[in-house]
Amino acid sequence: MDQFAVNVSTIFTEVPFIERFQKAKEFSFSRVECQFPYSEPAERIREELEKYRLSLVLINLPAGNWEKGERGLAIFPDRIGQFKQSVDEGIRYATNLNVSLIHCMAGMLPPELDRQRAKEVYIDNLQYAAEKLAQHGLTLLIEPINPYDMPGYFLTDIREAAEIIEEVGMPNVKLQYDFYHMQRMQGNLIATFQAYFSLIGHVQIADVPGRHEPGTGEIHYERIFQFLQSCGYTGAVGLEYIPKTTSEASFAWCSAHVLERENK
Repeated sequence: MDQFAVNVSTIFTEVPFIERFQKAKEFSFSRVECQFPYSEPAERIREELEKYRLSLVLINLPAGNWEKGERGLAIFPDRIGQFKQSVDEGIRYATNLNVSLIHCMAGMLPPELDRQRAKEVYIDNLQYAAEKLAQHGLTLLIEPINPYDMPGYFLTDIREAAEIIEEVGMPNVKLQYDFYHMQRMQGNLIATFQAYFSLIGHVQIADVPGRHEPGTGEIHYERIFQFLQSCGYTGAVGLEYIPKTTSEASFAWCSAHVLERENK
């Protein structure tokens, strides 16, 4: 269980956000991740993390107005100032909560914005964010997201993500590799992971279709876990799935995985 980081934005939604850290502890997790912690004061979250001896491994930068469909600020020429404010806010939470990874969502590309212009702004903003994060020993992540779940999202191709990281040219910019999104976009999960292994800074999982827990879809996760161990990936594996029924029931795969490892 030590390598798994339960995502308290998508799991334990049966209780209010601030109570989900206790739930993570009750189910024997030592690591958690979340998408947006900003609805609660950082000091309040830190109290929960310390109380339950949890490590928060990942947060996202503020991504704009989520309820209105915004999914990031980084590609917009007219919102650079707002993006820079989001970087400051993300760093404030990360340093307060001892988080080392921050994911930057790119944004939804509107029809009126030229894609090349958006890419130029994105790269400039990533360079700015990476430089600011580097001052605090933090890593910036970008993630290709499949266009079926999020139509219009700017970054949907892992090759382009790798090219952008190369162009940014900062050692603390890495890939967030989500097996769910990668399966929906192109498959070949193990080969693709191997090809971009040197750039990968964080891993997340969910099954396809439905984005539910492992064992509910087409991905052979026991093989994936064996591969991650054999290839030398030592980071956290974020459980960013939506439980098919209840959060408690969704951990049956996890118990089976632990038993299988112990029997080997």
